[in-house]
Amino acid sequence: MLKLGLRVAAVTLMLDQLSKWILIYVVNMPDRPIIEVTSNFNLRMVWNRGVSFGMFSADTETGRYALIAFALIVVTILLFWLIRAKSRLLGWAIGLVVGGAIGNVIDRWFYGAVADFFDLHALGYHFYTFNIADMAITFGVVLLILESLLTGQDEIRAKAGQNT
Repeated sequence: MLKLGLRVAAVTLMLDQLSKWILIYVVNMPDRPIIEVTSNFNLRMVWNRGVSFGMFSADTETGRYALIAFALIVVTILLFWLIRAKSRLLGWAIGLVVGGAIGNVIDRWFYGAVADFFDLHALGYHFYTFNIADMAITFGVVLLILESLLTGQDEIRAKAGQNT
């Protein structure tokens, strides 16, 4: 599953960085007000110095480099896991998280913060502004949870079969 996971990571990273390049340099989002795409979806430039949903904001250089280091450690651990992965679902999951994490590391390194711009709001709720990397990480984590639940069910069935 190594090849699959690396391909998923590469495509995720490419889509993330391409979308950011287009919105930062072509659409010129840093200098524009909010662009209303639909009544529930805007493009809005936010420089996120924290992690998911702005938590753990790193306003200092030390904090920024600590977040970069942490993300790279997580990516390294996930790549070792990917080497041993046996299921396609796990390959997809790890690839999405790795590609998204590297995309956000690139932003932190070059811009000092992560470029977020998707702004959703519906039914009176305003979601945090996010990007493609954030979507990939979130979806990858959901797939990791699903994989662990499915694997856990298989192990329970196998043990139940041995006990009868």
